[in-house]
Amino acid sequence: MNYKNRREFLSLCLKGGVSMAALTSMQLKAMTSLATPAASAGDFKALVCIFLKGGNDSFNMLIPQSGDPLDAYLNSRQNLAVSDAIAINPTTAVDGGIGLNPALSPIAPLFNAQNLAVVSGVGSLVAPITLEQYKAKSAAIPNNLFSHNDQQSTWMQGREKESINYGWGGRILELLNQNNNFGSNISLSGNNLWQTGPNAIPFAMNKSGITRVHAYNNSESPRTQALRQQLEQMFNQASHPLAKSYSDKLDTSIGNTEQLNTALESASEFTDVFSDSNLSKQLLAVAKTLSVQSQFGVGRQVFFVGMGGFDTHDDQNVNHPNLLMQLSQAMAEFDGAMSTLGLSNQVTTFTMSDFGRTLSSNGDGTDHGWAGNQLVMGGAVNGGEIYGSVIEQALDSAYDVGGGRMIPQVANEQYFASLARWFGLSDSEVLDLFPSLSNFNQTHLSMFS
Repeated sequence: MNYKNRREFLSLCLKGGVSMAALTSMQLKAMTSLATPAASAGDFKALVCIFLKGGNDSFNMLIPQSGDPLDAYLNSRQNLAVSDAIAINPTTAVDGGIGLNPALSPIAPLFNAQNLAVVSGVGSLVAPITLEQYKAKSAAIPNNLFSHNDQQSTWMQGREKESINYGWGGRILELLNQNNNFGSNISLSGNNLWQTGPNAIPFAMNKSGITRVHAYNNSESPRTQALRQQLEQMFNQASHPLAKSYSDKLDTSIGNTEQLNTALESASEFTDVFSDSNLSKQLLAVAKTLSVQSQFGVGRQVFFVGMGGFDTHDDQNVNHPNLLMQLSQAMAEFDGAMSTLGLSNQVTTFTMSDFGRTLSSNGDGTDHGWAGNQLVMGGAVNGGEIYGSVIEQALDSAYDVGGGRMIPQVANEQYFASLARWFGLSDSEVLDLFPSLSNFNQTHLSMFS
C-alpha cells in the first residue's frame, strides 16, 4: 500500500469499522473463530455482570420497616432516609421487616416471584475481622479500602492486587476451556479487568451493535474493493514474524467483527421491550447476542455492562433514585427478554460496585464506604431471599469503623464463588481462583440449588 491508501484504509476502519476490541486484539493473542468443543444446548450458561461505577449507596436499597432497625436507619441516614418502601417478605424473616427502595419497584415482582435475590452486608475482605481487630490492625485489612480504582480492581480480580492482574470472569472461561472463541467473552462497556485473563480478552461491541469494516463490504465502491485486495495481499505477504503476527491478528479481528455482524442479522428485535436508558440499550444488545448464541458454538458466555454516576457525594436525593430506577427498569426488561428466549434458567445477572457508602450524610450525599448490598437475578437463583447479613444501619455500632463505614459480614469472594460454582467450576477450581476463601468457614452462599 502507498501512504495515501494506508491512510485512507485506516480512516475507513476507524469511521466504519473495526471495533475497539478488534483494535485491542491486535496487541494480544488472537481469538480463533473455532470454538472449543461446546457444551450441549441444555448445558449452556451465561453470566451478565452489571458494574455500578462509583460506589452505589446500596444500603438505601433495603429499608427497615419498624422498631429499633428503623429508628437506627432514620438516625443515621437523616436527610437521605427513604420513605414509602415496598414491603417484601424474604424467606428468612428480617427483624423489624424490610422493604425495597420505591425506585426499585420494577424488580419487586421478581423478588416476590423468587427470581431475584439480594446479597447483603458484602464487601472486600481478606478474612473475618471485628471492629477491635480493625482498630488494632491485628487482622488482615484489604488494601486501599476506600479508593475507587483499587476497589474496582479488587472486585474485578476477585482477590487482592497482584503483580500481574487478571479478572475472575476471564479466568473462569479459561478454567472451563471456553476462552478460544471471541463470542464467549463480550463487553458492552469497553475493555475491563473482569473479563481479562492470560489467554482471554473481551470482544467489545457497541450498545447499538457493531458496524462493518467498509473495506470488507462487497457492496462498496471499486475504490474500497481495491483497498480490500491490497490489505489481503499485505496479510498474505507478511514474512517478518512480528509483521506476520500483526497481520494475523488484524485479519482475525476483522473476521470476528464480520462473524458477529452476520449473526446479529438474525437476532431477536425485542420491539417495545427495552426502554431508552444507556443501561437498557446495553442489555438489549446482550439479549440480542444471547438470542443467536447457538451460532457461536460456545457452552459458556460472560457479558459485561456498566452504569456510571454512583459516586453520590452531592445531589444524592435527586440522582440516586433516578439511577436505581434505571437499573431496576433495565433488569426487569432483561428478565422479560430472557423469559421470551427460554433462557431464564441459563442466564444469571448480577451487580458489582466499587464499595458501599457511608451511613452518615455529608449534608447532600455520602462518602466512600465499605459493605453494601448486591442484586442477583435469574431463573436458577434461589430468589425471594436476602443472603448474607442485613447489618443494622446504626452509627457507632460494632460494625462501624468510622463515619458509618460498615464492616462486611460477607466477603465478596464468597459472593463470586457462588456464581462461579453455578457456572461450572469445581470446588478446587473455586478455591484456586479465590484464595482468601480458605480463611472463611463458608466458601459460598446457597443462592443456587
